[in-house]
Amino acid sequence: MTMSTTAWRFFRAGGFDQVRLDTGAELLALSSLDQKLWVALSCPVKGLQFDERTLSLIDSDQDGHVRAPELLAAIHWAHDRLRDIEMLARGAAGVSLADLRDNEAGMALAEQARQLLADLGKSDADRLTVADVTQAQALFHARLKSAWEQARPADGPLGEATPEGYDQMVKVGPKIEDFFLRCRILAFDGIGDEALVSPEQRLVAVGGTQVQASALSDWPLARLDGAGRLPLLRGVNPAWQDDLRCLLERVVVPLLGGREVLLEDEWRQIKASFAPYAAWRDACPPADGEDGNVRDLEKLVRLVRDLLTLANNFVSFKAFYTREGKAIFQAGTLYLDGRSCELCVTVNDMARHALLASQAGICLVYCDCVRAGQKMTMVAAFTAGDADQLRVGRNGVFYDAKGQDWDATIARIVEHPISLRQAFWSPYKKVARAISDQVEKFASSRAKAVDDKLTAGATGAVAKTGAAAPAPAPGAVQQAFDVGKFAGIFAAIGMALGAIGTALASVMVGILSLALWQIPFALAGLLLAVSGPAMLLAWFKLRGRTLGPLLDANGWAINARAKINIPFGTSLTQLARLPANAERSLTDPYADEPRSMWTYGVWGALLLMVLAMLWSMKGGGMALH
Repeated sequence: MTMSTTAWRFFRAGGFDQVRLDTGAELLALSSLDQKLWVALSCPVKGLQFDERTLSLIDSDQDGHVRAPELLAAIHWAHDRLRDIEMLARGAAGVSLADLRDNEAGMALAEQARQLLADLGKSDADRLTVADVTQAQALFHARLKSAWEQARPADGPLGEATPEGYDQMVKVGPKIEDFFLRCRILAFDGIGDEALVSPEQRLVAVGGTQVQASALSDWPLARLDGAGRLPLLRGVNPAWQDDLRCLLERVVVPLLGGREVLLEDEWRQIKASFAPYAAWRDACPPADGEDGNVRDLEKLVRLVRDLLTLANNFVSFKAFYTREGKAIFQAGTLYLDGRSCELCVTVNDMARHALLASQAGICLVYCDCVRAGQKMTMVAAFTAGDADQLRVGRNGVFYDAKGQDWDATIARIVEHPISLRQAFWSPYKKVARAISDQVEKFASSRAKAVDDKLTAGATGAVAKTGAAAPAPAPGAVQQAFDVGKFAGIFAAIGMALGAIGTALASVMVGILSLALWQIPFALAGLLLAVSGPAMLLAWFKLRGRTLGPLLDANGWAINARAKINIPFGTSLTQLARLPANAERSLTDPYADEPRSMWTYGVWGALLLMVLAMLWSMKGGGMALH
């Protein structure tokens, strides 16, 4: 690669240097910039918030991806046809004749541009916009179609019935040619139907208990005749009988008169009579055909509008990291759980995407989105707040890049740390959740035991009255109340509470043995001892978050360590906040009732008793310095 003489400018974002592209000259010099400094080397044509038609025109090999060489080729291609390369940087709304070069490539586009301007009723000084050139192929095809229709032969062999007769001849023609060829082989070598029809074809057609008429379509039209005579009514292949009768009525009788047998010379005569019409039909312009010059004109106008935007979302991620607008891979914004997530990407295969995207170290929430019968899947990155209320099945609203709202339902969650705040509280939440689960299990088991006891008592009462007792449930075994068992349970609970109390007492004794100014530091150290490991682990993971795997899973080739650090990640997910000038009333008519002074008095007395007990454990010799 040659040394670059361009004075490149870089900006630092995402933990790496990214090149600034603001001028057409910088775009033209991109071929001299080391591709190791590019953020991406390939992007998909589909699934981006970018004009798919523009990307498909740049994708020269039509493999569904735009690669670095194709982007560079598009820049140089536009330069060869524009007088001023800076038009690519200005993002002009259109291209005029004066903007085209006088070389061969520019003059070819100028010819198509004049024709299109005339079709649209514009003057040569007007600009052709993307909306204009989008119609170019349709207008070009309409002109060709009109010229083709005007060239139609004045008199067909069958008059107004020529199209129907020609269609029928085309339908049966290959089989008729096949029949006459077989007849010539028979006349030359004596090979009959048995040799020209394989045993497999015979077995498929007539094998088994039911004849399959559709399988006879590959057989000859009739039994071969060395004289080359094709029967049209009797003795013909059942699969082609109706078509031959139609050919007789529409073509043979009008051209040759009534007959039941067609000779090869007569068939050639029929084809010769249709030759001018057949040549005209074959010249019909295809509906999906494109003219190269018209396509090039459309490509140039689109590149003038879109090329700089694409480069700033390919060579660098300026829009994403400077927060100036949206990047082309950002599909929209998800509102869910009191947050708005701006890093949302469309997904084709959720399971396949999650395998690679999970390596990004980002908490990812995959959502199935539905709107007016349309369905799509997207993934949102949660980079602020916590994951306490994120559950599969929760609903939100997704606004796509066009502002359309979709019903979004969480289908899958890839868990990773979201914030340091979540990491700080996670140990306490886990302990509280574990205690809550155990208490819930214990309460549930006791409630079941009471219900079983009441049921057993009711059953006994019914039995005493002589009524028929209901049959016990399958597998149900009634057990007598075991006093010793319950005594053991309560003893175990008491021991657990005693152990917890002893541990808390030891901690409190240690804290109260300190000087007053040392107690806050001791409490802070205790919090760090509990939350510190979780916060440290989360800090390392949050610093390691990267955008690459999230986009690579969608077909990108990310070439840089595009990091999403804590401050930048916080900006991508906005938490619910009241407006700065909002009025707020703190009176809640449904707030919990405030506790009475007696409650606080009881708790204060208990605290004094604990402190007195701890003081006595130290022998009353604890001094506060």
